[in-house]
Amino acid sequence: MEFTIKAGSPEKLKNGCVVVGVYAGGELSAGAQALDKASDGALAAIVARGDLDDKAGATLLLHSLPGIVAPRVLLVSLGKAAELSDKAYRDAVAAAAKQLGGLATDDAAFLLADIDAPRDLPWRLSQAAQILLDSTYRSDTLKSKKDESKKGVKKLAFIVHGKAGDELQAALLRGEAVAEGMALAKNLGNLPGNVCTPGYLATAARKLAKDHKIKVEVLERADMEKLGMGSLLSVARGSHEPPKFIILNYKGGKAKDKPVVLVGKGITFDTGGISLKPGEGMDEMKYDMCGAASVLGTFKAIARMDLPVNVVGLIPTTENMPGGSAIKPGDIVTSMSGQTIEILNTDAEGRLILCDALTYAERYEPAAVVDIATLTGACIIALGNATSGLLANDDELAAELLASGQAAGDKAWQLPLWDEYQDMLKSNFADIPNIGSKGAGTITAACFLSRFTKAYKWAHLDIAGTAWKSGADKGATGRPVPLLTEFLIGRAGGR
Repeated sequence: MEFTIKAGSPEKLKNGCVVVGVYAGGELSAGAQALDKASDGALAAIVARGDLDDKAGATLLLHSLPGIVAPRVLLVSLGKAAELSDKAYRDAVAAAAKQLGGLATDDAAFLLADIDAPRDLPWRLSQAAQILLDSTYRSDTLKSKKDESKKGVKKLAFIVHGKAGDELQAALLRGEAVAEGMALAKNLGNLPGNVCTPGYLATAARKLAKDHKIKVEVLERADMEKLGMGSLLSVARGSHEPPKFIILNYKGGKAKDKPVVLVGKGITFDTGGISLKPGEGMDEMKYDMCGAASVLGTFKAIARMDLPVNVVGLIPTTENMPGGSAIKPGDIVTSMSGQTIEILNTDAEGRLILCDALTYAERYEPAAVVDIATLTGACIIALGNATSGLLANDDELAAELLASGQAAGDKAWQLPLWDEYQDMLKSNFADIPNIGSKGAGTITAACFLSRFTKAYKWAHLDIAGTAWKSGADKGATGRPVPLLTEFLIGRAGGR
C-alpha cells in the first residue's frame, strides 16, 4: 500500500472510497460533518437509523451518497468521544483496514487520523500507517498458488488540515518502517524449521546488512568454542544443523555514544531435547526463534528511518534436538562467564543460549541491554496473549520500555525480580541450575539470566504469549518490533 499526505475537502475527493469517523450517539467527526453538509443531512440521517454500532471499530459502507464525489463512504465508529483511547483509535483503524482490503477500488482517502484525540497528529498518522500496511501482510511464501486477488486499496491518501510538513512525513515513514520490520519478523517466524535454520537466519542477517547501513559478523562453532560459550554449544550438541552467533552493528549515532544491545533468542526449532515436549502443538515450536526475528525486524525498521542511535544485535541460534550427543538432565556445562550450570531440564534451553550472549554483550560497554525471548510457558499463564512479560535490574529502564510499549500499542507488564526469587535457584553440584524450584517460572528464568548481567543495565522481555497466535489465525505477530522501535526512537531523542 502506497501512502501520501494531502489536504482536501472530503466531499470533493475523487478517491474510490472516503473513510471518516463517527462517535457514539451519532456525533460526527469533522470529516463526517463536511460530508453530511454536502449531502444535505443524508449522512446524519443514515447514522440516526442505528445501523452503525457505537463500539469502536464498527463499520458501515455507504454507496453513492448524494452530493459526494467519491462513490463510497466508509463510516467507522470511534466509540464515545470523551473516551477515545489509544486502543479505540487502533481498533477503528484496524476495522477500516479490513474493509478497505475487500473493496473493488484501488485508492481511498483516509480521515480517521485527522481528529482531536488521542495523542497528537503525528502519533495518529504513524499508527494508522503501521496498522494499514500491516493489514496487507500475507504469509504465502511457500504456497504454490499465491493470493492474487485484485481487490483491496493499493493507494491511500491521508487527508489533513494544512500542509504536510516534515514532522508528518517523518511520522508516516515511522509507521511504514515499523510495519516493514514486523513483516520481516513475521516472514522469518512463519517459515518452517526445515527452511529457517540457524544458517538461514545468518543469511537473512547478511541480506539485511547488505540492503541497509548495517555491519554483520557470523561466528561459527569453532569461534564460539574459542570464546568459551559452553552453555550455548551444549544446546547445539543434539542437532545436525551448525549453530551460529550473529552480530549486527548499526552505527547511526555519534561514534562515542554507547550502544543499546538487543539480544534475541534464536532456537529455530525446539523439541525440548531429551526432555521431549508433547507432540500436540509441537509444530509451533518453529516460533521459538521469534526473539531473533524481532531483533532483525527492529534493525530493518531503524535502518529504514536512518535513526540516529547506535545499536548492536546479538542472535545466538541453534536447534534443540534429541540425539546421541544431546545434553542430558544432570549434565553440567560451563558458560562463557565461567559460571557452571546444572542442566535439570533440557527444555529450558533458551536461557542457556542467552546467558552466553549476555556475557558477550559486556565488550560493548552498553548503555543498556534488552533480551527478547519466547522463554516460558509460565508467562502465558500469568499474562495471557495480550501482554509481554518484562523484568529488569534497573527500574528506569523498565519504565522506559513500559512507556514505549504503551505508545506503540505493544504492551508489556513488569514482574518482580526480587532477591527472594534468587533463592529458588540452587544446585548441589554447580553454581546454578537451569530451572528453579516449583512456581514463578517466568521470574526464576529471568533470575537465571540476571546472574550474567551484573555489568550493565538490563531488561528481559518474555514474549512467549505475544510472538505468535494459535488456532485459525495461526501465525507470527511481529511483536515486539513496535515496542523496541519506539524504545530506540526515544533513545535517539525522538518522540
